[in-house]
Amino acid sequence: MTTTTRSSAKERGNSTNEGAPPASKAEPGSKHKVEEGTKSPEPKRPKKSDEKEQKTIEETIGGSEKTKQEQQAEQQEQQEEIAKDSEKEDVAKAEKETATGDAEEPRDDAKDIPSSILEKGIIYFFFRGRVGIDRPSDVDEIARSYIILRPIAKDAKLGSGPIGDAGNSRVCVVPKKVLPKTGKDRWISFVEKTGASFSELKDEFLKSNDYETKTAGTRHSPAATPVAEGVYAITSTGKDSHLAYILTLPDKLGEVQKEIGLKEKGSFIISTRNPQYEPPKNARLPKGPEYTKELLEEFRSLRWAPTQPRHLDYVNTQFLLVGESSGIVKALEQQKKDQKEGKNEPAEELEQLEEEDAQRMQDLDDDDAARIFADLQADAGHYPKLPTTF
Repeated sequence: MTTTTRSSAKERGNSTNEGAPPASKAEPGSKHKVEEGTKSPEPKRPKKSDEKEQKTIEETIGGSEKTKQEQQAEQQEQQEEIAKDSEKEDVAKAEKETATGDAEEPRDDAKDIPSSILEKGIIYFFFRGRVGIDRPSDVDEIARSYIILRPIAKDAKLGSGPIGDAGNSRVCVVPKKVLPKTGKDRWISFVEKTGASFSELKDEFLKSNDYETKTAGTRHSPAATPVAEGVYAITSTGKDSHLAYILTLPDKLGEVQKEIGLKEKGSFIISTRNPQYEPPKNARLPKGPEYTKELLEEFRSLRWAPTQPRHLDYVNTQFLLVGESSGIVKALEQQKKDQKEGKNEPAEELEQLEEEDAQRMQDLDDDDAARIFADLQADAGHYPKLPTTF
């Protein structure tokens, strides 16, 4: 359609109106009459939006069969998407249940938990024999002892079944082979692994390992041997932090457990080394922990600070374990503030947790080692039994 300029339109209007009577003398309605021989004006071109709307309508009317097929395809696609989303939700739910653990359940009296308990959970004690020695006959044939901490929520209680894999286990190494028994025993230990899943524990910690050396040929590093299992709490008594535990397995301490330094109810004063200072010559690691700036500032000028649970979430954190001959008395002493607020006593909290742990472990298996490995989602047949005698 040719565009008409405003000037040409004016000229055409003037030529059309030549000889026309004045408006005052024009017949009524003559303004809207079309003279004979004059073409009717062309209709205005519809707007693009109108064209698009009309085109859509025409396609819908003319192609109804195609639309039905498309609708069926879309419905099928939507159903497939819904099925996929449902499957994802089921997987996420299963992962969440696994992460929190079958045995973890919320408590009704969470408000009564004492503030002195910084963390609680399940504790496992292991040792590994020296190279080539699968079954140590005495302490001297032990290479190292290990503590595995599997934290649970402070407001949780233990139900039935395995604890479940939350991917938050820590492996702590005690190079001295045995645990400190009295205040004279002061062992520097370190965190070897953090945020570990049970699968990682099986592949990188529990299993045995054969490796080649240039001088001695094939060497055999034995599998980790379970020594005990129980519950623990990291507590604060103001000046110090403590790692207190109550054993669930074995029912009675044997020669091995006593030689290792375990008690039915035991505790250590636990302090974290400030990595900004040089470590003792006999306790140096290839690399220090990668603390955040904020965490480093909390140490101030202290060489050792009361351990906070977050310290143990960093690989190569070094901490000092000092034996407490008094057992768990000092570690689980109720603080005045909690007493005034009517909070539960820390000792009662840990004892209740141990009772819950004893019940669920009893349901897992008849054998102590099998119970521990079932809890860690490992096949007990591939690992040593829990020894009580050398």
